[in-house]
Amino acid sequence: MGAAVDMLDVSYIPAIKHMDATRKLCHRINMSEPDIELLRPLIGKMLTVPLPEGTYITPPMQIDFGCQMQVGRNVFINHGLCCMSAGGITIDDDVQIGPEVAMVTTNHDFSSRRTLRCKSIHICRNAWIGARAVILPGVTVGENAIVAAGAVVTKNVEQDTIVGGNPARIIHRIK
Repeated sequence: MGAAVDMLDVSYIPAIKHMDATRKLCHRINMSEPDIELLRPLIGKMLTVPLPEGTYITPPMQIDFGCQMQVGRNVFINHGLCCMSAGGITIDDDVQIGPEVAMVTTNHDFSSRRTLRCKSIHICRNAWIGARAVILPGVTVGENAIVAAGAVVTKNVEQDTIVGGNPARIIHRIK
């Protein structure tokens, strides 16, 4: 069910400090002049690595653990991105992400609600995530896959498929 993290344990304090620093950077990015060349260094600082060539992330956004995100080249992320990334989010090259997409790598333990369970999310090369889709913990979206707008993705998405609905299911195979 993923790594367990007790939010009240003293070992969680560094994570809280990192979330606070990332939140401050998000605020600065979100309130800045909408010039990608001015924003690139700030976004790189938030992700703890330079923003790759050809990659654009359009503010506003909300990311809690920038250091837990890896973003490839030639990626386009539209406004309103929300990432709860404690479990790790990998976005491969050539991915497109529509507006107001949520990627959530954490969930609470059912028996102890202060305990977080973290599972990574992987968006594979050339995938396209439609507007307001929700990608839940542990999901891999396969290469060339398309996630329809508004889909709630609870399970892995096969490569070369189109999924939609709540919960998301295959609605078409590409090729």
